[in-house]
Amino acid sequence: MTIRRSGKETKRTFSIDGSAYIGVFAIATESVLLLPSHISDNLAMEMGRALKVKAVKTSVAETSLIGCLAVGNSNGFIFSPYTLDSELQQVDDLVGSEGSGEKITRLPERDRLNAVGNVILANDTVALVHPRLSAKTVELVVQTLDVKVYKGTIGGLNTVGMAAVATNKGILAHRNASKVELEFLEDIFELPAEIGSVNFGVPLIGAALLANTKGYAAGSDTTGAELGRIEDALGF
Repeated sequence: MTIRRSGKETKRTFSIDGSAYIGVFAIATESVLLLPSHISDNLAMEMGRALKVKAVKTSVAETSLIGCLAVGNSNGFIFSPYTLDSELQQVDDLVGSEGSGEKITRLPERDRLNAVGNVILANDTVALVHPRLSAKTVELVVQTLDVKVYKGTIGGLNTVGMAAVATNKGILAHRNASKVELEFLEDIFELPAEIGSVNFGVPLIGAALLANTKGYAAGSDTTGAELGRIEDALGF
């Protein structure tokens, strides 16, 4: 699907390495999109245009699974403990060149819940995390992302980072999220929360949706109705 903006077409659905689960491979903030280092410059440019941010290509722990192994917002980025020093330096060099002052860190190796993109849902002010995330990791989230941290589930899932997407304008959550969970999300984020799906009925929103307040990119199998839901929930 494309959406016409000021005479130009903006692509909204994408695949990475033939997969519609783009949220597994990338993360987006208000200013930066982190993508696998091997993807084409054209794809990076198109996805950056959809989100209206700078696209930065890198790897995490020598893999392309950036969306699973990293989480970030306008204040900083947290990476898996297996992220190489050279990878952290590359992100620091490329992201730091924007002059936005993000903190960049990684989890200690002893933390078993180290797929941070899977277990942390965050925008620029609040984070919801896996109920069993350690106190030390919670403190790292507070210090690095500069957010208030709460523990909880979405759709009964502990992997809240894959169960929803939160921007500074709204939240789209797993279609099985309960009324209590949605009310909790709305209370802590102080934003509207709605349920939906991506990739033709997949409820794991974070696995196939990247979004900020300026734009979004969804998995290539996402339907028109699902894109409409995304736009309604996230205020586009």
